[in-house]
Amino acid sequence: MKKKIVLTAFSVLLAASTAYGSGYRIPEQSTNSVALGGAYVAHTMGPDTAYFNPAAMSWQEDAGQIELSLAYINLRSIDYDDNRSSTLDGDSDTEHFFLPLVHMVSKDYNNFRFGFSLAYPAGLTKRWDEPFPKGSTDEFTLKVIELNPSISYKMCDRFSVAAGFRFLYADGTVKSKAKNPPYPLPAGTTLSRDLDGDAKEIGYNLAMSLRPTENWAIGVTYRSKVNLDLKADNAKLKFHDANGNPIVPDYRDTGRVSVPVPAVVAIGTSYTFFDKTTVELAWDRTFWSKYDHLDFEYDQDFDFAGHPFQAFDRPSEKDWRNSDTYRIGITHRCTDRFTAMCGFAIDSNPVPERNLNFEMPDSDAKLYSIGGRYQYSEKLSIGAGYLFYDKKSRNIRNNDNGIDGEFDGAGAHALNLGINYTF
Repeated sequence: MKKKIVLTAFSVLLAASTAYGSGYRIPEQSTNSVALGGAYVAHTMGPDTAYFNPAAMSWQEDAGQIELSLAYINLRSIDYDDNRSSTLDGDSDTEHFFLPLVHMVSKDYNNFRFGFSLAYPAGLTKRWDEPFPKGSTDEFTLKVIELNPSISYKMCDRFSVAAGFRFLYADGTVKSKAKNPPYPLPAGTTLSRDLDGDAKEIGYNLAMSLRPTENWAIGVTYRSKVNLDLKADNAKLKFHDANGNPIVPDYRDTGRVSVPVPAVVAIGTSYTFFDKTTVELAWDRTFWSKYDHLDFEYDQDFDFAGHPFQAFDRPSEKDWRNSDTYRIGITHRCTDRFTAMCGFAIDSNPVPERNLNFEMPDSDAKLYSIGGRYQYSEKLSIGAGYLFYDKKSRNIRNNDNGIDGEFDGAGAHALNLGINYTF
């Protein structure tokens, strides 16, 4: 059993936990989207329209707009209690992140509008300190930055379409270490991996916005899948004895792996009551089913029986499933200057029980959010949004990765503070 646990643990790359949504996707990318729990597809209200539904740029006021915001994300520690022995228990580190966000919308040019967003569509990190979890997850951090220019065209007073490019840059760090791997060697033997790689990729997004009446809006968006083909120029694989001497020669060369940022389709419909209160219902599907395996490649072949680096070179089965999120957001104009917002969502996770590991102990979740925006002057407004992402406990019974225990306490707090300026 110990051999199965350690070898399977080393076969994974994505030692990670999401900041917000299922898998490692981050849906909320602005003050309004955080405050509304992501129910922000049909009724978009500011420069962040450029990201969440660029077709709705056609309905914005005829002026240039920009939003600058700062997101703070707190990932809670995850507790793992093993059913077999307390010596296999663990607690992941609590994580803190600060992310600057930018959204811009141009004025109208003969029914054309231009938009731009700086966002973070995916990202993850997870670190464990105890021996059993640390075998697969000493550290993995993936940072994904997106530059998203877009253009919309108002085809008539009720219908608009839009398209854009997704320019993604990703940077990843992978570290894993296990002492006393399952080989007949003296105590203190260490098997480790250390990589740092990056990737630059391109995708696209499409959108439409329909307004059957002045108070009713419908929005549909699609963001394409983008494969992040990460390359590490100085990958390090080591197998050392207790004195730090190599048992087999160290590997110090190129490492490659492809990680998907999955396609997402979102549909929303909103209705405004009495010119003050807007209710939006939204659904989005993340196409995680394209994430069927993870295959790390090197300039040498280690995938043969008896080699200590075999587990690093063996493809890891994922077989993730598509995940759905159902959202509701309410916007209420309290006064001419202050608008309040709140939201709720039910989110399913993509990770099947048999493949779950310390890399991604994901589970179904509920999301609660609240926020508001204050119109400080004719051209300037300030806003804040907060959400709490509460993940359910998940009990795994002796799965393919040798895990037999319960994960509890997962979740996230997120706060976004932003300013909007019209020019």
